[in-house]
Amino acid sequence: MLERIKGEKNGTDGHFAVNSRVRVYPDTSDESRGVVVEDFGAMHAHAVDIGDEHFADPARRWAVMLDNGGLVFVDSHQLVTE
Repeated sequence: MLERIKGEKNGTDGHFAVNSRVRVYPDTSDESRGVVVEDFGAMHAHAVDIGDEHFADPARRWAVMLDNGGLVFVDSHQLVTE
């Protein structure tokens, strides 16, 4: 699924899709490069709470395999295309 969004960080149009090269957390000290490996766009993001216990925050839109071998889950506003 190809999703076209307005890039919030750099004001340019971005195309994010599985196998796209991206920069994660652009223009910050945590900036990294990688490849989108999954798009969770069709899934609804809901936190998981049972009673007063919090188990998980809402899911992120994209899974990105970083060039350093790490895996991060981010939303569109945390990405720019390379």
